[in-house]
Amino acid sequence: MAELLLELLSEEIPARMQRRAVEDLTGLLRDRLAAAEIPAESLRGYVTPRRLAVIAEGIPAKQPDRTEERRGPRVGAPQPAIDGFLRSAGLASIRECEIHDTDRGEFYFAVVGRAGRLTTEVLPALIRAAMAELPWPKSMRYPASDVRWIRPLISILCLFEGEVLGLPVGGVPVGRTTRGHRFLSAGEICVANAADYRERLGEAHVVLDQERRRKVIRQGLEDAVAAEGLSLKSDPELLDEVTGLVEFPIVLAGAIDADFMALPPEVLATAMRAHQKYFSCLRPDGTPAPRFLFVANNVAVDGGRTIIAGNERVLKARLADARFFWNQDLKVPLEARVDTLKERIFHDRLGSVYDKSERITALAEFLAPHIHGADAGRAGRAARLAKADLSTGMVAEFPELQGIMGSYYYKAQLHSAEPQQIVEHTQVATAIGDHYKPMGPNDFCPTAPDSMVVALADKIDTLVAFFAIQMAPTGSRDPFALRRAALGIIRIILENRVRLPLKRAFTEAAEIFYKARDPARFSYWQSKITDDLYPELMLFILDRLKVRLREQGTRHDLIHAAFMQAGVVENDLVRLCARVNALEGFLVTDDGANLLIAFRRASNIVAIEERKDGRRYADPVDPTLLGQHEERALADYLVEVGSRAGTLLSSEEFEKAMAELVRLRRPVDDFFDKVTVNCNKPALRENRLRLLSGIRATMNQVADFSQIEG
Repeated sequence: MAELLLELLSEEIPARMQRRAVEDLTGLLRDRLAAAEIPAESLRGYVTPRRLAVIAEGIPAKQPDRTEERRGPRVGAPQPAIDGFLRSAGLASIRECEIHDTDRGEFYFAVVGRAGRLTTEVLPALIRAAMAELPWPKSMRYPASDVRWIRPLISILCLFEGEVLGLPVGGVPVGRTTRGHRFLSAGEICVANAADYRERLGEAHVVLDQERRRKVIRQGLEDAVAAEGLSLKSDPELLDEVTGLVEFPIVLAGAIDADFMALPPEVLATAMRAHQKYFSCLRPDGTPAPRFLFVANNVAVDGGRTIIAGNERVLKARLADARFFWNQDLKVPLEARVDTLKERIFHDRLGSVYDKSERITALAEFLAPHIHGADAGRAGRAARLAKADLSTGMVAEFPELQGIMGSYYYKAQLHSAEPQQIVEHTQVATAIGDHYKPMGPNDFCPTAPDSMVVALADKIDTLVAFFAIQMAPTGSRDPFALRRAALGIIRIILENRVRLPLKRAFTEAAEIFYKARDPARFSYWQSKITDDLYPELMLFILDRLKVRLREQGTRHDLIHAAFMQAGVVENDLVRLCARVNALEGFLVTDDGANLLIAFRRASNIVAIEERKDGRRYADPVDPTLLGQHEERALADYLVEVGSRAGTLLSSEEFEKAMAELVRLRRPVDDFFDKVTVNCNKPALRENRLRLLSGIRATMNQVADFSQIEG
């Protein structure tokens, strides 16, 4: 068993692409080695800002020998047919063939042995193909090679069992040399094997293992804040990004001028994080500390003092700009900025940001009564002002702060407010700051009533508007983040248990949209909303909900079953999830599983007969035709269970409703054991089919059991 060492050295790879790239490269090599019948016992990838490396161990020295059987002509076939077969098989005489008896008679078979190729003959093309297939988000061509890569390749180190393996990659040098750290190592490094490669890179100030680099940075950050009695603001994404920016991490700490600490904490954090990749420090009480941490990719002779001073100057300039924007923005009241939104296009087919602001204001006032504790006046005011900070200098410089800065400016401009108005204004400010949230699956979800209203209004309007102009996401493309908006709606509703009927919300949002857009044809659009737009939106929400619940371990078919029950589309997500949970618990029991089998049997019989007869058997059962005891018992149970289950469902006691269905198991089993459905008496047959249809209708009150798989 042999060892393969492959390193692709290039100019700096963007940090956000590194992890995916090394996973893709190792996966492609693993699959191609296996397909070539030379699988590796172990294969691991490494990535730094300048290199992708793969070390594969336990690779066979050659492919296994193969034996192939080729069937020829039938025994006794004409000689020309036999001669042609011998030529194609590379045989000299028919005596070299075997005769096998098949179900079609005796045939000649040529047994041809093919020796496996040496791994050194197979690997070059295999590696070249894996490189060509690597799916970079962006790639480029350059003169040295015809392989598209994220950045120009400098060299390739490729060793198989310690020997250089040539690769067909154009003018890129291929050998046993690599380079160490860009600043801390000079010249090329010659390596003998994988162990020597790791050791020599370590000596050349390159921490090859990305997970080890991450741990080194994390420990350095924690040690630095602990030394000053502070704590580190958690930021895993920034930690991952910085890990991809350095090959030899050195954690250093800098100071922030006290004059800048009066800026909002989000401004400080964004100026440090977004532009400079600095980590924020917190005091014991959770407030920002006048210190920042950063990770250098160099060892300074003066202990880092020059590097720290340079970074402090850069941050000081950034924060000076932020303070200037803060002071300038405060001179214009937030209310006065609303009209400037008319100059900002939201979308060329959806009007200006001002138009959107008007729509979400009207929608927020509609939604407020559906959320306990919300006030239509406060929510409407917050919705009207939510987008106003888009014209501020701070948001122009730091787009990540939109909404957040509006909240700060609103609070800062309320000096003359009466004490009794402070609480109300604070709620409005909070709603302004939270209206974009949640921005993703790990983002904070609004919990304040007015904040929930404005956040829902913003996201519902976005969904409805883009679906109305037929710009729903297709495939993996989602340029307007509509999937994120849908997931935000789902999270706000479920995490806060908001009893919001989405049909009314979507319909109201669509009516607001069309009244403003095309008032002359509003009556025409009303029917389109009900028939086309609303069903499309609900299916889109359902797809996002399925993704969320599937991540939590819930089966997709149960979601479909709960979504459609008794022919009605469920549009209350809280009730839908409660129904799904009850259904999940019901089906794991023996009674539930057996009742599902009975449901399918009844449904299949009715469906087959309805198709054959060209009619439906959904009419009430005729009690005068119930001759057998099992028929009468089933009919009585269906009436009783259906009534009690309906009552329980109306009060949303889903577990108890499921328990009622269990009572059907015995009479259904007895019916199928003793009663012949398709008897020779038409009236009796029809009545029994109605009885089976009643099983289906009674159970479908709870969920559409036809959607359940397995």
